[in-house]
Amino acid sequence: MMVASNTTGQIYYSKNEALELAFGKGATIEMLPIFFTDEQMHNTERLARVKLDSALFTFYVGKRKGQIIGYAAIETHTVRTKPETLLIVLTPQGEARDVEVLAFHEPPEYQPPGKWFEQLYHKVLEELDFNTGVQGITGATLSTRGALASVRKVLAIHRIILAKHHKIPDLVKQ
Repeated sequence: MMVASNTTGQIYYSKNEALELAFGKGATIEMLPIFFTDEQMHNTERLARVKLDSALFTFYVGKRKGQIIGYAAIETHTVRTKPETLLIVLTPQGEARDVEVLAFHEPPEYQPPGKWFEQLYHKVLEELDFNTGVQGITGATLSTRGALASVRKVLAIHRIILAKHHKIPDLVKQ
């Protein structure tokens, strides 16, 4: 793990290290750019309850022996005034499997601990809300809101674009 520190924050992992963390050594990793139609963009924003910054999004697809082992996205958002970059790893079916902080440029006391991210794993999009089971952290409210919005966005994009394209059953719990 690379840790670069200065007065503006910490960088924990490079892109290559992050993708190895997501899929393991020896995995084949393909870049999958997504270009949203207006309808896909609208549906993703509605489902995720976040505004997309761009009509372009990139997933990384991890494969072993030709089989998809997961998807990853590198998501950057502003916490208060400075950026946080997350690696969000999904199962092939579209569940959050791992979230790692790649870089955090706010004061360290605002950074949610790794344990906080674990509560987001193996939940469907509709369960990822502070009102339905996700606990906040006093003193890191903006960080947790930003991280939760990023995870929701990645899950929504997976559902709207990838699940339909790859014919993956919808994970909405009945």
